[in-house]
Amino acid sequence: MPAPAFLRPGRAATPMAFVQAIVQGYARYGVDPAAALAQAQIAPQELARAGARVTAAQFEALNAHAMQELDDEALGWFSRRLPWGSHGMLCRASLTSPDLGVAIKRWCRHHRLLTEDITLELQVADGIATVAVTEHRALDPAFREFCLVSTLRFLHGYACWAIDSRISLRAASFPFAPPPHRDAYPLMFTGDLHFDAERASYSFDERYLALPMQRDEAALRTMLRRALPLTVLQYRRDRLLGQRVRELLSARAGGPGTGEALAAQLHLSSRTLHRQLSEEGTSLQALKDEVRREQAIDQLRRTTRPIKQIALAVGFRNEKSFSRAFRGWTGVAPGAFRQEGR
Repeated sequence: MPAPAFLRPGRAATPMAFVQAIVQGYARYGVDPAAALAQAQIAPQELARAGARVTAAQFEALNAHAMQELDDEALGWFSRRLPWGSHGMLCRASLTSPDLGVAIKRWCRHHRLLTEDITLELQVADGIATVAVTEHRALDPAFREFCLVSTLRFLHGYACWAIDSRISLRAASFPFAPPPHRDAYPLMFTGDLHFDAERASYSFDERYLALPMQRDEAALRTMLRRALPLTVLQYRRDRLLGQRVRELLSARAGGPGTGEALAAQLHLSSRTLHRQLSEEGTSLQALKDEVRREQAIDQLRRTTRPIKQIALAVGFRNEKSFSRAFRGWTGVAPGAFRQEGR
């Protein structure tokens, strides 16, 4: 299974440090990497150039060639090889799971059959799911960063593919100092980034775990032929995005916020937020109206606050605009709604 895409195929921003780690894998097995570098159109002299980057397409080509040529999908990371097809086995073993939570648990359990050098674990607490990597053997410094990053990305990419949805990360942590190519990490992992952590991990909303698997064996065979674009690049839709936006809007005491502020909280651009909501068949304005309507109805039913105060509390500038909107939502004015005890 080729390594996951870190970036858009045409943009040269994948760190050369990851290319160097693959070359170190060749050195471990005493094999010349020249053919792999040529396949990826990476000039050998580029390896030592400070700040050099490659495209995701080049990186995919290099990985695919190296994993097959060395017959090791771990590329030298572990004390024993992961023969070609190992990650395909993990995918297949998890495919029949009823939901993503079971699939990730199976992935973690079966990963132990491949190597004892590291283990993966799914933990759930306070509504947050965390996938963590524990190192049981000191990994070679030449491989450690690439190993931990790729291990997390393999599983995250497969999980997105399996439920046909982007899984937005809350945070990602790494047990090493920020590398010189730290700027590439926000492109690999959304959410808050933490270095010098106890172990490698990423976390996300627990509710993704309940989403059902969407793929079958035929889809898996197709994906494994070229896993990179299928496991990462196509996932623009987030099946929980509308729900998460609605919750953020509801939590704001001063009424719904701006698209820019909400997008920042979700680690998205404002443009991406609007596009993804549109793909879900809704819009930010529709969600704002829904939240305002629910909050207004709740206050009209439960309190005796003046309508002007309710209007300001749910995000309207004045009572007149609130009354006009409320009539559009319910067919009656706020005062009449309260009197009728609806």
